Amino acid sequence: MIKSLTCLFVFLLPGLLTENNLNESTSTPLSAYKKLPLEKLHLPDGFKISIYAEVPNARSLDVSPSGIVFVGNRSQNKVYALVDSNQDFKADGIYVIDKGLNMPNGVAFKDGDLYVAEVNRILVYRDIENHLSSPPKAEVVYDKYPTEKHHGWKNIAFGPDGLLYVPVGAPCNICEPKKPIYASITRLDVNHPDPEVIAHGVRNSVGFDWDPQTGDLWFTDNGRDMLGDDVPPCELNHVEKVGENFGFPYCHGGTILDPEYGKGKNCEDYSAPAWNFHAHVAPLGMMFYKGSLFPSDYVNDIFVAQHGSWNRSKKIGYRVMRVKHNDKNATSATVFIDGWLDDDSQQAWGRPVDIIQLKDGSMLISDDYADVVYRVFYAG
Repeated sequence: MIKSLTCLFVFLLPGLLTENNLNESTSTPLSAYKKLPLEKLHLPDGFKISIYAEVPNARSLDVSPSGIVFVGNRSQNKVYALVDSNQDFKADGIYVIDKGLNMPNGVAFKDGDLYVAEVNRILVYRDIENHLSSPPKAEVVYDKYPTEKHHGWKNIAFGPDGLLYVPVGAPCNICEPKKPIYASITRLDVNHPDPEVIAHGVRNSVGFDWDPQTGDLWFTDNGRDMLGDDVPPCELNHVEKVGENFGFPYCHGGTILDPEYGKGKNCEDYSAPAWNFHAHVAPLGMMFYKGSLFPSDYVNDIFVAQHGSWNRSKKIGYRVMRVKHNDKNATSATVFIDGWLDDDSQQAWGRPVDIIQLKDGSMLISDDYADVVYRVFYAG
């Protein structure tokens, strides 16, 4: 048994991790634990998927240069670190960095420190890699973001400019936000925090990344509910200049005026999406592929995790999409992985959330429904 006064460590095996045994280690064979039906997942020829780790309510991901993977979550109110000490692409250790937080969905690693986004605060854990077994007390970087929990969970990331990007969702399904910071994407200098809004009219973005060729920011956005099964679309957007407005709550999908708030508005006054996904697919995490493990045709493609619908008569999403693009717009979107949803029974056993890339070029995908992190690699 391994015990720590301030941190908990276990060797990870699928099906093992529970609240009662987080401080225990075990050598029980992998086959003794539950197995997810990975054989039901459909991937392109040559690609494989495996379980990297089991993490309750695994949400946003980030990875340090040394390979430690950090995981935020929304319902467990904890932040985790995953360690693959023998480099076999299966996490053999998990550390609980902190607990009792307020929906700590977002995680971002920079210069040895781990930044965590709660609903209204940005926290930092200094020199975290050297203190996994005794995490430092969180320091508050900024605590004046809105406190509403409706769309209050955040995905965060450091941009090429060294600033921390933090989205602020609309505190509603559809409404006219009272303050400019709502329905936006902000950025701030963590040493002198004073958020700047760089994109307005963004209903609820839970994923973004920068094009490595142009340096431009691209982000996903979830469309409003209660207009029917097929309206309005969820979006993939491209920021070309600071201060752009992407239409919420007046215009959806670049062409659809909102029946409640669109009167007297013109969709041409707002930035159009780079791509419209199907309504209710719930696009969350996204990533530009920058590795060399996948075939060369995949380099710089965008991968988007579609979490899946909750209020559609026939479910949709529950998959990972591959998006090809030029400098300004997406040109195609095709399914990269599906099979988490059984169309006939309408039962889902997994819901992808976020996507990051490991140093070897493989991909990690979090799943807050199956409580795991997957690894996708090419073996063709």
